[in-house]
Amino acid sequence: MNTRTGKSVGLVLCNRCRNISRLGIELHEAICPVCHGRIAFRKPASISRSLAFLISAAILYIPANLLPVMTMTTAFGTESDTIIRGVVVLANSGSWPLAALVFFASIVVPLLKIISLAILIASVRLNLKLSPLGRTKIYRLVEFIGRWSMLDIYVVTLLVGLVQIQSLATITPEGGIMAFGAVVVLSMLSASSFDPRLIWDSVEGNHV
Repeated sequence: MNTRTGKSVGLVLCNRCRNISRLGIELHEAICPVCHGRIAFRKPASISRSLAFLISAAILYIPANLLPVMTMTTAFGTESDTIIRGVVVLANSGSWPLAALVFFASIVVPLLKIISLAILIASVRLNLKLSPLGRTKIYRLVEFIGRWSMLDIYVVTLLVGLVQIQSLATITPEGGIMAFGAVVVLSMLSASSFDPRLIWDSVEGNHV
């Protein structure tokens, strides 16, 4: 079929109130007649901002997994654990469901989100001949897995609360959890900065 975007016919969606307005092709942005917010055919500097956030998230992903996320002090001594070590300890203690949950939320989800966003950004920036439908599905996957982004922080917070309430030990957050939190926030900013409408710009008017 012949693919046409809203931009090609002068239609633009307001991201604030979801109103569809008609904007002259020669104009880059205007004011929404409903909510008076700024509207534009595409998010300004979408790829540049999304790429900057993604690179930062990818860099911090390394210390997030290598640095200790917490230090536990008990009557028997002090021990610092990374995310990987925490997964191993949980698995060895028989808590397989919790170990799988932490592994999925802390390692798989952030890495999958980084790789997916990298594919989307590269496909638009380099104008790769990839299926726009496939790339749209990848974007929807990024949105879906974003719901799991903060799960690991919730697990650590819950663990700290339970342990300290029972006076079993004292748990102190370390640099790893801060790096992990930064990865979560930066990947969310990268996803929100990326404009999925750019996926279809390169195929407008072509048969797909």
